[in-house]
Amino acid sequence: MGTGVATPGDLASCRRELAAALPADALLADPADLRTYECDGLTGFRVQPALVVLPRSTSEVAACVAACHRHRIPFVARGAGTGLSGGALPVADGVVIGLARMRDVLEIDSANARMRVQPGVTNAEISTHAAPLGLYYAPDPSSQVVCTIGGNVAENSGGAHCLKYGFTVNHVLAVTMVTADGTILEFGDDCADRIGPDLLALIVGSEGTLGIVTEVTVRLLPKPAAVRTLVADFAAVAQAADTVSEIIAAGIVPAAVEMMDKLAIAAVEKGVRAGLSTRAEAILIIEVDGFAGQCDEDFAAIREICAAHGATAVHIPADAAERALIWQGRKAAFASMGQISPDYFVQDGVIPRTKLTPVLDRIAEMAREADLAVANVFHAGDGNLHPLVLYDARIPDQAERAEQLSTAIAELCVDAGGSLSGEHGIGTDKACSMPRMFSEIDLAAMDRVRAAFDPDGLCNPGKVLPTPRLCGERPGPYRPHPIETAGLAGRG
Repeated sequence: MGTGVATPGDLASCRRELAAALPADALLADPADLRTYECDGLTGFRVQPALVVLPRSTSEVAACVAACHRHRIPFVARGAGTGLSGGALPVADGVVIGLARMRDVLEIDSANARMRVQPGVTNAEISTHAAPLGLYYAPDPSSQVVCTIGGNVAENSGGAHCLKYGFTVNHVLAVTMVTADGTILEFGDDCADRIGPDLLALIVGSEGTLGIVTEVTVRLLPKPAAVRTLVADFAAVAQAADTVSEIIAAGIVPAAVEMMDKLAIAAVEKGVRAGLSTRAEAILIIEVDGFAGQCDEDFAAIREICAAHGATAVHIPADAAERALIWQGRKAAFASMGQISPDYFVQDGVIPRTKLTPVLDRIAEMAREADLAVANVFHAGDGNLHPLVLYDARIPDQAERAEQLSTAIAELCVDAGGSLSGEHGIGTDKACSMPRMFSEIDLAAMDRVRAAFDPDGLCNPGKVLPTPRLCGERPGPYRPHPIETAGLAGRG
């Protein structure tokens, strides 16, 4: 592939140019500051960048990128750092362009139900600003209170309610993007039917490899008139999985269908105390929304299907506060794993709904073979699995075995007719598995598209597409040196 890490250029000259283009507090070079940016949510992979810059506007981003381009310095855009695939992993001799200070809401167009924001605005903040108008933003990643819309665009993020409403790509109308040479371009518009190739859809989900998005116009939706939620307990994971398939086969499209297994429930109840049953082997959280009459009809049918598949209990929250607590528990599932394991890898494969049971059974077998535990919490309605491989990095070889199991699970999803990723992206974590899903011709075509935007390979290099350097010298889980463990030194 032609878009690996570029040969480093003149970093000192680039630094001087960046310092001249930005306010004094917008350039970080102290090693203590740089350590904050050495990884994203995939904390097993760590690389300390040479510099971090914190622009506040599209023009400042363009100046930073132009300087990097002139001096052949690779750069990586970073939002809130909540990504789970190593997509914001820095380059050792490169620059991180942090967008966290770009947090302005630029325009709210209530008549046309849209909002234009900078990339550092969080997912939840969009709905907060839209709420007084009776509107909201539908995609809702579990990290929505901290993850930013720029990162959502990069990864084409989803969330629990994307079963009915679609992913980020279905809710982005336009973006402003700085390309790899510092040029400012706009993609998308207000038209419902666009003419020509849909370059906007190409950018959404490109994981920051084509440029840096600095403004996003999102579609807002009216708040639903009615919302109904239930939690169904099951004595077997297979019963819960079969229930999901039958609900969809019945022609019902809930707003959300989430599944958690016993291990995930135990972690959530220790961390959040959401009132979920720790006796159940699996639970489904099912929500319908829309007009009241249709909600009631669908809700009744769903309850009947749950009962027919052996639900041991069906709990309906008494009020909005209890419903919010249930969703708080589901969305805190990843963070709650710290209650039962010191470390974990989270995977993000997609499979056909009808294969939920055999794939989950195989994951359990693989976990036993690796002598590791796997907790499952996922968007069951669209087959987007999030197996969490639990391990303890202090125990020799556990990190390696956990990483191998995590990769094997992702590739199992491909073998089952699915995908390596549903919403977390490929990043660094799964780039070397891309040949499992795509042919050499496919990957070469993707590389040509990427090179059309970034011929020098400076923009988020080493991500998404496999390269000999990446797959031959994977950074692997971070392991502290014995001197560091003894407290005699730290990473500089």
